[in-house]
Amino acid sequence: MSFIWPPMLLSIALVPIGIWLYAAIGGRRRRRLVNAFGASALSGGGGRRRSRLARAIPPALVVVGLVVVGVALARPQAVVALPRQEGTVILAFDVSDSMAATDVAPTRMEAAKTAARDFVASQPATIYIGVVAFSDAGVSAQTPTNDQATVLSAIDRLTPQKGTSLAAGINAALDAIAAAQRGPYGNNYYSNASAAPTPTATPVPAGVYAPAVIVLLTDGENNESPDPLAAAQKAANEGVRIYTVGIGSAAGADLDVNGVHVHTQLDAIGLQQISQVTGGTYYSATDAGQLRSVYDNLSLAFVATPELTELTALFAGVSGLLLLAGGMTSLLWWGRLP
Repeated sequence: MSFIWPPMLLSIALVPIGIWLYAAIGGRRRRRLVNAFGASALSGGGGRRRSRLARAIPPALVVVGLVVVGVALARPQAVVALPRQEGTVILAFDVSDSMAATDVAPTRMEAAKTAARDFVASQPATIYIGVVAFSDAGVSAQTPTNDQATVLSAIDRLTPQKGTSLAAGINAALDAIAAAQRGPYGNNYYSNASAAPTPTATPVPAGVYAPAVIVLLTDGENNESPDPLAAAQKAANEGVRIYTVGIGSAAGADLDVNGVHVHTQLDAIGLQQISQVTGGTYYSATDAGQLRSVYDNLSLAFVATPELTELTALFAGVSGLLLLAGGMTSLLWWGRLP
């Protein structure tokens, strides 16, 4: 334990002076009683011993309370592990042409963006959110941050384009998570030294998850390499869960892409397999309301984070209770304050 105002601990030295004054006043009171009423004014025998013990309890409570007050005045602080919800969420948006389909009003893309905005706005500052856009390739549109305005701006910039590679989206999301874990100085951009070889990652034990999740928002029609299940297995090896959100109806919708008539349809089975591999969950969203409920079911980590915390309020509360107990006990037993 440390103190923000350690000189205030000197106030505890006033407590012995108070005890001496209390004892002196008490002795004077007893002498007056003896002079006025004789020795019979004081109880004797076993009753006397019991009364002395009873008389000592209220002052003892007050003395301890005053000592705690002195500690509180010094503003104590200690490292305390406080449980809080924290982690990194990567919103991986499918921005392929098929996301312009209107089977989810107004379009699959706009419905996904609206639900994502609501999710971002409801998160505490301990949740870092990144945005990844993928079509035939994946790119980080926004590195993980707790600046909600920046995240919302990145979501607003997303527009449909080209084909769909789920693996590209997953890999880009994993890269964003790794970059966030390294921090802003993880890459030494200004060094002439050769980069050290990256060791092969050891897969985490099954059922152990990192405080990071990927929300893969897509219609699930993968038409580009590489294999999305291989990318999902990579995420599982790193302990990252993938929540897949299938946007669209089973019947699908017709699109006109650069003059070509295309029928797009939700691939729910493929998305279910991706989520199962990583320990995540698959959700089907056929309307904007279902999309919003998806985010309510995300399992973000509650972790105990050691933080230097001021304990003044705790000590002040304990001291108040001790002083109150001492005063009330004295009033109930002897009809006066100690």
